[in-house]
Formats: sequence, C-alpha cells, structure tokens
Amino acid sequence: MRTAILRLLVVLLTCGLVSADPTATSAQGAQARCGDLPTSAELRGWLNNAATGTGINGALGPGTTAGGIFGGARMWGAVVNRQGEVCVAVTSTEDPTQVWPISQAIAKAKAYTANSVSLDDFVLSTARLYTLVQPGHSLYGLNNSNPFNPDFLAAPGQSGGGQIAGGIITFGGGVPLYRNGRIIGALGVSGDTSCADHEIAKRVRDLAGLNPAGGPLVDDIIYAAVDGPSVFAHQLCPDTLRNGVSVGQEPAMLAPQPFGPVSFPAGPGGGPGGFTRSFPLPPGVDAEDMARCLADTGDPRGCFEQLVPPPSNR
Repeated sequence: MRTAILRLLVVLLTCGLVSADPTATSAQGAQARCGDLPTSAELRGWLNNAATGTGINGALGPGTTAGGIFGGARMWGAVVNRQGEVCVAVTSTEDPTQVWPISQAIAKAKAYTANSVSLDDFVLSTARLYTLVQPGHSLYGLNNSNPFNPDFLAAPGQSGGGQIAGGIITFGGGVPLYRNGRIIGALGVSGDTSCADHEIAKRVRDLAGLNPAGGPLVDDIIYAAVDGPSVFAHQLCPDTLRNGVSVGQEPAMLAPQPFGPVSFPAGPGGGPGGFTRSFPLPPGVDAEDMARCLADTGDPRGCFEQLVPPPSNR
C-alpha cells in the first residue's frame, strides 16, 4: 500500500498536478487572486505618467509634477489584493538603486494599510490617518499595532507575490482600489515626500481606472494650514502641490533660544549647587518663569517638564 501511494505521488509530481514547493503553490494561488489588479509593467508605466501628469483626470492637475523633492519621479509602487497579499512591487525607474531602498517596505505597508481601513462604502487613504494617530487623538498607538515583516522584502524585479507583509503607515501614499464600486485591494507609493507620494498614488489609481465610486478626490489629502482644522488633516511637506497647485511649504522648526547663564546656589546643608549653566529655551517658554523655577528648585529637568507646553493637537 505504501509503495502504491509513493508511486502515485511521483506520477502527480511528474505531471505537475502537485507542487513539491508549498511556498510556490501559495504564491501561485495569491497571483490568481490578483487578476483584477495592475501588472508590474502597467504599474511602472502609470507611475511614470503620474509623475508628469500625463493622461490623468482634469481634476488631478494634468501636465504637472507631484512636487516634493523629486517631482514624484523616483518611486516604489506596491499593490495588494483584498486579502492583503502583495501582488506587485516595482520601481518607476529602470535602475531600482536610484529609488530609496527604504521605500519598498513603506510602499508595501501603505498598500496594506489602505486596504485594511477601507470598505466598499468607506474610502480612506493613509493621508487621512495622519492626525488621528497623533498623541491626544483617538488612534494614537495604531502605528505599533501591526509591524511590517522584513522577511517579506524582495530583491528588485521580484514582487514578493503571495505574501502578507503587514505594516501600518499613517501618512500620504496609500489609496484603496475599486472596481464597479467594490474594493479589490490597494496601492502604496513611496519615494518622495509623503505629500508627493499621495499625489502619485491617486494619479496612478485614476490611470488604472480603479477610482472609488465618489471619484478620484473622495479621499484626497487635507491640509489644516490650507483647509482648516480636521481630524483627517495632514502636515504640509517641502514644496507641497495638490492637484498641480502649490499649497505651501512644511514649516521650519524654530531653533531653541539660548537661556542663561543661570547660577545654581548651593543647596541646604552644602547640597548640589554653586555652578553656572546655560540651556536652550524651547519656543513658548517664558524666560522669567524658567528663571524663577530654576532659582526655586535647581531642577532643570523638572522645570522643563513643568513649563514646556505639550504638542498642539492638529
């Protein structure tokens, strides 16, 4: 009986009816579930057309770049199916070394995120998660909920198909994909500023004909500095363009102002003190209040914790 079973397995393997590699079988099954999604060649072509605004919807800024650092011309793009399996991952450039290597993981994670938080009737780009995950907001900590698995990175030219890489990214560049009003997966784009990534992602989705029922702008990026406060708002980036129109620059961080020198008297009973020190004073901290606190306590750390204002909630 055992001999007969072994002979049958040999026949099945020889005929290709059974795969000796379960990983290959899994990948083949995943690829079969990617039939409605872009191929590598299609995605590369659309990434390049998106960077120049070629063939896109009139609302998206035809004939314009995506802004940012490279104009959206150096991108990793990744597509997942509705199961979250990677179907395609490719660079927009023929030479993949000229796109940031880190962007492969980010693009795959953006695709996974956009797919994970969207439904047929609920369209959510990763750009609209930015504020919700900040401290003091309702989704703070989401970024730590599902770490990306680096084992599922692939060499350029290999899609890593059939793998669920996971990862949560909560800034621009990930958009869900739809066909006939039904979500079929998502696209992640990375390689420039997060604002430029979003511009390229929504343009590629439009070129692929995979917009949601509400159109290409239903989940568009929102900027509080331009559009007013919103829990779905995103920070501006360097050279921010939205649909071909310049909307601003990311604000520069104010340099801390020097404070001091401050003399620390010796503490009671000869305790620590008797020295002079200067400190950088963060914006928003009153110099007189800091001087008073330091004179009273001699505790720089405690004074900073007491007087430095918490980050504002956008």
